[in-house]
Amino acid sequence: MKHSRHWLAYVCETAIEAGELPSWESVPYFCDQLFGERPNPYLLQSARPYEASLTFLQRLYRPIVEAAAKGVEIPASAMLHVFVDVSLTGKSAVLVVYFPGHNQPHRLLLLDAVKTWDLVFEDTAAFNKWAEERAKWVAEALRTAVASSEGNLVGRTMPYRVTSFSGS
Repeated sequence: MKHSRHWLAYVCETAIEAGELPSWESVPYFCDQLFGERPNPYLLQSARPYEASLTFLQRLYRPIVEAAAKGVEIPASAMLHVFVDVSLTGKSAVLVVYFPGHNQPHRLLLLDAVKTWDLVFEDTAAFNKWAEERAKWVAEALRTAVASSEGNLVGRTMPYRVTSFSGS
């Protein structure tokens, strides 16, 4: 049986390390958002639902993308970006894009359409399954993108950070 990452702990730890949340707020923030009532009352009752949804999706997807990319060597000139286009009435779009650098075409690795307020899970096992599935999709797409762009350019590898942007 393949070992699966404990994604809730990983997402919480990433938010703490990035300075996005203090340690005492990280676990309650994600548990309150990811488990419980549907639709998510924290997002629906927010005075600033667009900003709350955007922040939540960025904090959720960025660690998944970072973890997926850890096993893939990418050129030093390459970057990964997580773009979020929030919809308050329908599905928000989360895009993960690979930029190989040196004016090569970028590659869409993941397009995930999610109703942010319905992104609620029964338990950690269901969340782990959901997150693991996305991490696999990103890792497989990234391996393919890197391999196809390596034929055009050979570069050294280096660690990187995934950045997040939002669209309007």
